Amino acid sequence: MNASRTARERARAELVAEITAAARRQLAETGAAALSMRAVSREIGMVSSALHRYFPTRDDLLTALIVQSYDALADAVHDADPGTSPDARWRAIAHAVRDWALAHPHEYALVYGSPVPGYRAPADTVPAAVRVLAPLARTLVAAHAAGALAAAPDPDGPLAGDAARVAAAMGAEEVPGGALLAAMTAWTGLFGHVSFELFGQFENAVEHRDAMFALVVDRLGAVAGLVR
Repeated sequence: MNASRTARERARAELVAEITAAARRQLAETGAAALSMRAVSREIGMVSSALHRYFPTRDDLLTALIVQSYDALADAVHDADPGTSPDARWRAIAHAVRDWALAHPHEYALVYGSPVPGYRAPADTVPAAVRVLAPLARTLVAAHAAGALAAAPDPDGPLAGDAARVAAAMGAEEVPGGALLAAMTAWTGLFGHVSFELFGQFENAVEHRDAMFALVVDRLGAVAGLVR
């Protein structure tokens, strides 16, 4: 009985992986807004009614793709974390984000590009999104503990509550609120730069993009208090 149940679970996991792989290929061809359950089922040779047993709606399939994309980026960032000085860790994290985005542009666009019309991401996507932040959180905590994190003015008013919520989500409650918001400013700047590059905003303007990115990473690292 247990062996049979394990076999069924394995078969289901393999089929889910086949479905999501076909959906990712469709993302690359038509974009997330045009993702079609019927087209996915046709590609893998499954009737659409059977596909709905695994993903009841298109939004359920989109949610699975979003979670997978966040997890893949989180894994790439985690693997690139060298565990050395704060500035080296920041640079490794930043370059891992860019490298993954350039290698997986359609998955990056799914989670950091324009919202899909009519789709509202459920809470299921939050833990995966927070995983992407984990190496940055560890870097901030370690730098603060070592006295290597530059000080920043503590926020007041509504931003104080925002800083506390972000700290709790990241597991970095010991990091001062000002330093945490400074790091978040750098983090959003990093993704803004990557998005500009990925979505063609540097065309006919920035030719030496590796050098430009290295410069931006160091400047953002200084904003975060991790690069001196």
